[in-house]
Amino acid sequence: MLDLLIDDVLVVDGTGSDPRHGSIGIDGDRVAWLGGGDAPPPAAARTIEGDGRVAAPGFVDVHNHSDLSPLVHPRMSSVLRQGITTAVVGNCGSSPWPLAGWQDCVDMCGDRGDLPLPAWRSWGDYLEALEAARPAVNVGTLVGHGSLRLEAMGLERRHPTPDELATMSRTASEAVRDGALGLSTGLIYVPGIHARTDEVVAIARAVAEAGGLYTSHIRGEGRDLFAALKEAIEIGSRAELPVHVSHLKCESSRVWGRAADALALLRDAGVTADQYPYTAWNSSLSSLLPPWAPVKDLATIVRRDRDRLRAAVEHGEPEFQSSVDGVGWEAIVIVGSGDGRWNGRDLASIARELGLDGFDAMLRLLLEDPDASCIGHAMHEDDVRTIVADPDVFVATDGSAISPEGSGEVPVHPREYGTFPRVLARYVRDDTVLTLPAAIRKMTSLPADRFGLRDRGSLREGAFADVVVLDPDRVADAATFDAPHAYPAGVDVVIVNGQVAWDGGWGAHAGRVLRR
Repeated sequence: MLDLLIDDVLVVDGTGSDPRHGSIGIDGDRVAWLGGGDAPPPAAARTIEGDGRVAAPGFVDVHNHSDLSPLVHPRMSSVLRQGITTAVVGNCGSSPWPLAGWQDCVDMCGDRGDLPLPAWRSWGDYLEALEAARPAVNVGTLVGHGSLRLEAMGLERRHPTPDELATMSRTASEAVRDGALGLSTGLIYVPGIHARTDEVVAIARAVAEAGGLYTSHIRGEGRDLFAALKEAIEIGSRAELPVHVSHLKCESSRVWGRAADALALLRDAGVTADQYPYTAWNSSLSSLLPPWAPVKDLATIVRRDRDRLRAAVEHGEPEFQSSVDGVGWEAIVIVGSGDGRWNGRDLASIARELGLDGFDAMLRLLLEDPDASCIGHAMHEDDVRTIVADPDVFVATDGSAISPEGSGEVPVHPREYGTFPRVLARYVRDDTVLTLPAAIRKMTSLPADRFGLRDRGSLREGAFADVVVLDPDRVADAATFDAPHAYPAGVDVVIVNGQVAWDGGWGAHAGRVLRR
């Protein structure tokens, strides 16, 4: 007897093949039977009636920031309710091991709770802590270059010494041998912004020898997009490991209309990418500052070099891409600052109210709250659509697990709740930019195969039973920029490792830590 039968569904198996009517039988944590036609299904301890809805592999989100979320919010609500059954964390160069990266990950954790610094001594200790937390979804991990650099050399704005580079390389290799899937960089953030290509190549070589891949929040996504893409390609070529570009976008009017060129460059190099389907990014307000102006020293820098700082923030420098250049201050919307007075307001309107210009308004907010966050409405829908339409670009949230019950007042991007349903609703059903099988493939087998997640990402006998049942006519994202804390509609059942995690009510916490 089967443990679970999902009967009368349209099976979209994740490979891109045409859908077929049938049933799915699950025994333990594996798909044990796939049936179709008139053959009666085997008996099962529990049956879920599909009523003709779509059954697909659980979605794989390879760009997630829930590094610590399982420790405080193991239900991982906003992730699970999208149909995501596997999240890969440790992105953008930030991971909670080495422990120098701990605070950055705490800051990105949606439901922070009380997270004291742990006594971990290795990457394996981190993975064991995730397992002990019993998350509702599977979690794969990347080791962050920024955390490695902080541990080895703090916030130094220089090249590493041979000993420091050897330490970073050895720690990265040990993490991959302990189970990390690879190395990530965040080359627009401190401290990754201080690293040159040769440094990253050296660490990536150690990761390659251990069997990992390289993922990158590249050095620029606006003016410097193509130079940054070429750097990622070079790192992979020199280090001899697979390369994946995070959240591909054309950020700034300086590169609007060039999404097809970016895709062609990556395709020719055999480099993969993921995307969130929105025209706005989300980051710290301090990310608008150049690398030589850390927010902790901002008051001193303003007194000493105000004109240079203004020029860099508004127009960029040779090694620093401005996030304001090409879009203006009206594109930068504050979503988290101080007492929340400015939340939901763009910097141009804040500046007018304060009798300042945009640059001075930014300075005032950062001096009042160095941890202020913002959303930048900097991408063009045509480019978003072009990237969505590419059948080989993965779908990913760039979000972290959160819940309206626990963090309804925390300012977030709607991608935290709506990324995967948005693709299925807007770009598959409504605008027919993608077929349903092509979209499901982008969400499942493609990312699973690229990141080495064995026996996941497809519905076939013997594969792990990660399954989502959804109504293609009802599926829709409900989260907006004005009201981001809203679960999607139409994602009716989510099964993780053969256990029902969501079916209109919360269920099992059956997620696992997925080691390389």
